[in-house]
Amino acid sequence: MSAAQPQTMHPSASSSTINAAGEAGRVCDEDEKKSVDEEKHVVRSELDNVDPSVAQHGEHPDGGLRAWLAVIGCAVGACATFGFVNAWGVFQAYYEEEILAGTSPSTIAWIGSIQYALIFLPGLIVGRIFDMGWTKTPLGVASAVIVAVTFLTAECTKYWQFFLCQGVALGLACGVIFGVVMGCPAHWFKRRLGFALGIMALGSSLGGTCFPIAVRNLVQTVGFKWAMRIIGFIEIALLSFQFVTVERRLPPKKHSGPFIDFTAFKSIQFTLYCCSSFLAFLGIYTVLTYIDVSAASEGIDPNFSFYLLAIANACSAVGRLSGGLLADRIGPLTVMTPATFVAGILTYAWPFATSVGGNIAIAVVYGCASGVYVSLLAAPVVRMGNTQDVGVRVGMSMTVVAVGAVAGPPISGAINAATGGYKYTGIYAGTTVMIACCFLIATRVAILGGLRGKC
Repeated sequence: MSAAQPQTMHPSASSSTINAAGEAGRVCDEDEKKSVDEEKHVVRSELDNVDPSVAQHGEHPDGGLRAWLAVIGCAVGACATFGFVNAWGVFQAYYEEEILAGTSPSTIAWIGSIQYALIFLPGLIVGRIFDMGWTKTPLGVASAVIVAVTFLTAECTKYWQFFLCQGVALGLACGVIFGVVMGCPAHWFKRRLGFALGIMALGSSLGGTCFPIAVRNLVQTVGFKWAMRIIGFIEIALLSFQFVTVERRLPPKKHSGPFIDFTAFKSIQFTLYCCSSFLAFLGIYTVLTYIDVSAASEGIDPNFSFYLLAIANACSAVGRLSGGLLADRIGPLTVMTPATFVAGILTYAWPFATSVGGNIAIAVVYGCASGVYVSLLAAPVVRMGNTQDVGVRVGMSMTVVAVGAVAGPPISGAINAATGGYKYTGIYAGTTVMIACCFLIATRVAILGGLRGKC
């Protein structure tokens, strides 16, 4: 039996085997490194797509002490700004009779029109500033200006002084604050946003009810100068509370584009809704502007007709709150559209109300319907994009509203002066509101693809 010969490995074979093993190891290492890099890339892209407001700050609280304090602060701010501007009718009557006697009513009315327009006009810039994280600075500066011009108005004696103080300066300052408080609730509420906006709108309703009565009674009791000084101290209290409580929740959004961005108008839904808002504000304040004057022209006691505006503003509180509650359940456009339709019908009917009971009925129902519309004005816009750039969208829509707000009252006044009555004024204003209602329906169809659904 022969012994088995030991097998020997050739040196070249051993070397190639080692090289192959080393190459395989390198390939495995490269594949592993590549897979790790790919995983990192996937994680980075996922993080980039995450809404930072959710990643860092969680979902909207939709309640809690801090959230409700912010909304109440917004309501107080709306009371001190929009509510005070709603008292213009008292100043118009007083200036015509006393300080600016001899100046035409239409010329004096431009002070009020500028006020109304400037409440909405700064929204385009203020909304962007709000999205960039600025809250306290614009609120503080604008509050100081409001207090200063309120005290300065007490010393005014000439038309240009009232125009600059009460028209331009007060209007701009109120617009800055109103632009901030319109965007703030969306940082704290999502499911209950309609209710939060309704509560915020109660502030302007309360101010629109109380300020006219307070100004009229104070002027008769202590005179115009001290009336304005007392109003100034009231403004200090309201604006101080607002400054402490109003705050944004989400971090500022980094903007790399132009300061004023019009890309939102590429959305057909947003554009249709802005057209609706513009048309509505051409006529929706006509009844509230002239209801007391038209009632007096029908022989109703002026001491009573004065309170028709207060009645309308008080009843609008019901519409603002109930509209917000319903909007959370069935959608803001679903609530706004029929309310706008009712407001349009009552605008047509208003010139034909000649009795005390008829005017009260118009004031009550119109106040409720217009309150629903005004309280939910920003709600559809908030839902048309991300929360972090809500200020820009709301600001742009408010700027469009400003054009309607400044054009509407002079057009109504010109029609009244040309026809010598309110019949054709009501037809004009009612028609603009009804066309706005049609655009609301078009917005709904553009969003849902039809009429059915929550919107």
